[in-house]
Amino acid sequence: MSFFQIGLCGIVSVILLVLLRIPIAVALGIVSFFGFWAMLGSGAAFGLLTAVPYDFAAHWTLSSIPMFLLMGYVCYQTDITRGIFKAARVWLSFLPGGLAVASVGGAALFSAAAGSSLACAAAMGRIAVPEMLKRDYDPGLSTAVVAAAGTMGSLIPPSILLIIYGVFAEVAISKLFLAAIVPGVLTMLGYWAVIIIRARINPALAPPLDESAIWSERLEALSETWPVILLVLGVFGGLFTGIFTPTQAGAVGAALSFVIAAARGTLNWKVSKIALMDTAKMTAAIFIIAVGANLFSRFLAISGIPEAMSDLVIELGVSYVMLAFGTAVLFCLLGMILDPLGILLLTLPVLLPIFEANHISLIWFGVLATKLVEMALITPPVGLNVFVIKGIVGDAVPISLIFKGVMWFLAADVVVLIIMVAFPELIMFLPELGS
Repeated sequence: MSFFQIGLCGIVSVILLVLLRIPIAVALGIVSFFGFWAMLGSGAAFGLLTAVPYDFAAHWTLSSIPMFLLMGYVCYQTDITRGIFKAARVWLSFLPGGLAVASVGGAALFSAAAGSSLACAAAMGRIAVPEMLKRDYDPGLSTAVVAAAGTMGSLIPPSILLIIYGVFAEVAISKLFLAAIVPGVLTMLGYWAVIIIRARINPALAPPLDESAIWSERLEALSETWPVILLVLGVFGGLFTGIFTPTQAGAVGAALSFVIAAARGTLNWKVSKIALMDTAKMTAAIFIIAVGANLFSRFLAISGIPEAMSDLVIELGVSYVMLAFGTAVLFCLLGMILDPLGILLLTLPVLLPIFEANHISLIWFGVLATKLVEMALITPPVGLNVFVIKGIVGDAVPISLIFKGVMWFLAADVVVLIIMVAFPELIMFLPELGS
């Protein structure tokens, strides 16, 4: 068999193993190892298996992942973010569906302090969902809005997915963070529009609140958000002004979260231990999948498949719009069987060379891919964020009702995607301004 044929067999084998519910890290590693063996011999296969994991895991930029994860888990465990929803509720309750709108606003701010969609959905879910259900909000809307809003943690900096993408694509993570800001804001506005329009048409979905906060109450509620605001300003202020690098920003954020929690009196050994253990578990899971993807990327590169596909796309003269559409379809299909990180790392070895060969900005593509992965967090049957919210509400709300509710927010995501593709300068404006 030729190298190209071995590469094609490798791709098919990975898909079959994933369909058989083999963990994606194991599937990528096994296929890559035997693929190397078939192409280069056993010596090269064992050599790559011993060298690649260490070389990849020792990548300096990746050290920011456990730091940002630790920052998010400390915020979650010590309730640093609890004041966010209260402030959003006081300021936004006058709008139709005010509590749901506040949930989206709170999730956006939490995302800037966490970098994890699951953590964002869990944190806002345990605060916002009971509040909405108590005010007779529709259960489908109450749960779906938090599940959807939690996805912003994948896009709004500091996004763990953007960091991983930046390492694989070899692009500046600070520019990726800047590029993700506008799509993140558009996503928040799109979700707000869905809530307000639905509440206007059917007020029974979100009964108006019989309360109006005076300015003193609004200012008092706003003052309770100082921990998150201080954390975000401390991390991103230093990052975007060049005081420290993205890698250093993660360490600063983690340290600052401990200092803030200690100042508020919510830090103790128990919550610190939980935060550290959760960080270690999540970091290990991410790195194992990333190492497998790195092996698979090298396997495909040796087989020549990415180069052949790039040449084919160039020969066919496919526009960047069609490439974006094809990527969206691919991600939607993979979203039915894979988690977001698996989707991203499985497709990058093939898609990156294609977009690069067509002279399409890898920063633009990175934000687009992250947005698509974000949507996979609420699409059936995997929909990790939906299952997080289901775990919070228990049997009170059927999971089918939550999935039905998130369809409205997926429609808003599609509109945001169309804007991102039609006006790529919206994504590239801030990175180019900062360069």
